[in-house]
Amino acid sequence: MKRQRVMVGSAVALLLAFVISAFAYSWLQEKRLVEAAAKSDSVFNRPHSPIYGPAAAKVRIVEFLDPACETCRAFYPLVKDIVDSHQGRVQLVVRYTPFHAGADAAVAVMEAARLQGLFWPVTQRLLLEQNTWGADHNPRPDLIWAIVARTGLDLSKAREDAASASVRSRVEQDLADAKALDVTRTPGFFVNGRPLKRFSEDELNALVREEVDRAYGKPELAP
Repeated sequence: MKRQRVMVGSAVALLLAFVISAFAYSWLQEKRLVEAAAKSDSVFNRPHSPIYGPAAAKVRIVEFLDPACETCRAFYPLVKDIVDSHQGRVQLVVRYTPFHAGADAAVAVMEAARLQGLFWPVTQRLLLEQNTWGADHNPRPDLIWAIVARTGLDLSKAREDAASASVRSRVEQDLADAKALDVTRTPGFFVNGRPLKRFSEDELNALVREEVDRAYGKPELAP
């Protein structure tokens, strides 16, 4: 009986040690991500990354986006609403993750549009007409140029830029950063370096609120 108690006690101690070490590892991993997110050039932030919202915002949503992803299309207006509703305290940073067939052509056009100051209207147009050019069963990236022609884009310049080595290297950089952060599906969200672990609109809103409260302080309750 005594031997059984010792064995049970040892098993409990080992289990407890495993739980503690797993928690400590998770805490250290998140701490490293938060520190990386604060840097001006890191796996979260690259100089080419498009930004929506004020540059001075203390809370940054980083979204790894695939323009051919249906969930990305659904979340696009929701994420912009989150930024707008926080009145200058939150910004959105977009990273290119063309996982779907045909999406690599789309992100090259998006980056070419960014160089002309038209990233957001071009991205919105591509998402709105995603079923035309990016359907899973029949992707038609050849239709992209006709779609974005209605955005005011200089098509000749955009075609040249989209095919350039510099644009290709920026997309490759984003894909490398996504791999480093273990982003395997889109959209992938991080808020000030903290990953969205349970995917939903409510969870994203809650994570943003936590970081806004942390960065700016909780609002005082009315008496």
